[in-house]
Amino acid sequence: MTSDTESLSKARLRVWLKLLKTVNGIEGEIRRNLRDGHRTTLPRFDVMSALARFPDGLKMSDLSSFLKVSNGNVTGIVDKLTEEELVQRVPVPGDKRAQIARLTSKGEAEFETLAGYHEGWIDKLLDTLAMEDLETLSDTLERVLAQGTEKERADA
Repeated sequence: MTSDTESLSKARLRVWLKLLKTVNGIEGEIRRNLRDGHRTTLPRFDVMSALARFPDGLKMSDLSSFLKVSNGNVTGIVDKLTEEELVQRVPVPGDKRAQIARLTSKGEAEFETLAGYHEGWIDKLLDTLAMEDLETLSDTLERVLAQGTEKERADA
């Protein structure tokens, strides 16, 4: 490895570590805010968020895939949300084993409230970034994500 290549490699590693530290810090703050202020968890919020994007609901297996977590994790969360009447399960026509999960009207209202708080927390946590900074960072991260997407397609 040449010194320029090594230097670039080390710089990329430092950026990765800063990204990781930033994401973990933000996630920790969001978890605390959800727990302390709203008596809920980030995984519950994530499930409700996914279901809010799909008003007709998602099959449980599709919900797991969308969130990139195991079926067991999603099932437990959906069970609790169903008990609280925030989510309902409906059978999939023609498939006796499959169920679709979707937010109830109570769940939609609850998620809308939480989503508003969530947006405010993120806004405050990133308030040192100007619009130009946000656009540059977003464009840069899109390039990184696109590289990962290309690799996923090649591996498929």
